[in-house]
Amino acid sequence: MEAVLIYNLFPRLAGSLDQWPDHAMRARDMGFNWIYLNPVTYPGFSGSLYAVKDYYRLCPDFLPAGSSPSGIDELGGVLEKFRSLGLKTAMDLVINHTAVDSPLVAEHPDWFARDPDGQVANPSAIDPADARNVTVWGDLAEIDNAASPDRDNLWNYWKDLTSFYLELGFQGFRCDAAYKVPAELWRELAGEARRVNPQATFFAETLGCRIEEVESLEDAGLDYLFNSSKYWNFDAPWALEQHESFGAIRPSVSFPESHDTPRLMAEVDGNLAAVRQRYLLAAVFSAGLMMPIGFEFGFRKPLHVVESTPDDWEETGVDLSGFIRGVNRLKSDIPVLGVEGHFRPLMPYDRPVFALEKTHGSDRLQVLINKDWSQSQTFQSDQIELFPNAGLCRVTPDGEIHKASLSGEVLLEPAEIALVF
Repeated sequence: MEAVLIYNLFPRLAGSLDQWPDHAMRARDMGFNWIYLNPVTYPGFSGSLYAVKDYYRLCPDFLPAGSSPSGIDELGGVLEKFRSLGLKTAMDLVINHTAVDSPLVAEHPDWFARDPDGQVANPSAIDPADARNVTVWGDLAEIDNAASPDRDNLWNYWKDLTSFYLELGFQGFRCDAAYKVPAELWRELAGEARRVNPQATFFAETLGCRIEEVESLEDAGLDYLFNSSKYWNFDAPWALEQHESFGAIRPSVSFPESHDTPRLMAEVDGNLAAVRQRYLLAAVFSAGLMMPIGFEFGFRKPLHVVESTPDDWEETGVDLSGFIRGVNRLKSDIPVLGVEGHFRPLMPYDRPVFALEKTHGSDRLQVLINKDWSQSQTFQSDQIELFPNAGLCRVTPDGEIHKASLSGEVLLEPAEIALVF
């Protein structure tokens, strides 16, 4: 199975449709095989990409001069260009809410949840770490997919929507807040989608939810989850435990940063070794890998669903493209890196060098991680039980892959990850 390597082409930063193929070509040249687009549809009054007002019309910000009123034909043309580059494209499927000013609110009032006063409810989220922290989105209207009295027509609307965009040229969907949508609805949408395209792929956005909510999606027909490895500092077993729990449900996708997080370059204060470490970790950790536009150039300004514009493109003097290309090639070439697999730690978590092993059937790989971002650390090969005739694989900062025999002492550069095969 081909490793899933996703480039998040964030449309507000990428600009108008006619500019997207250049970004896609750069992604292809780095070894990515999927393009993921955040919502490109017409937004409500807030301007947020995730506050969809019209599902069948594009946001005017992305339309070149002279485009058709809806922009749909132009989008189809761009998707065809992506396909010609050998890239599949996934779109955000936002079906747990609409913009509060969407015409659907007036046209189909029974589709929406209501607050105690009978008004359309605004969706909210509870911080899993502190239930007292609740975020309410006042620009959104919550869809009642579970208990709408007009559920059949509501669900048929979503089926028609997914079929429409598959026929336009998308091959997959990122299912926004998947755990807030009934598993039965996802199952029906996935079944309908695969009648249009048997290879249709569904990526379930599950970050920030409880494991019980993830488990509820086990029979939903979805293909991938998103994991939290970005936040793991190799100091506790929680990430490996989550990996095992998620892997029992579906394979997952890792990322060093996303459109919902701060830029990693800003988080690590420009430490390029740390940025490379986190990207290689994401590649090793799970079956899929995702990276947002600008990561390859060390961008520091976070992506914003309302405020980002092409003027936010940064001149950083940084170019990680070669390293990313080398890691992506490694992930595609080594079978155990392209699957979820199973992990076990090989050393205590309190050591400056941490080691773990990833297995999938008879395929095995050991991972050496220098946790120190500023100093080199020494690994003694007798600290763990190595494979017979073990070899060491390293990715240089410019993306070269070096392999050598392993014996005795290994000097790991600051933040370096090396693979033992």
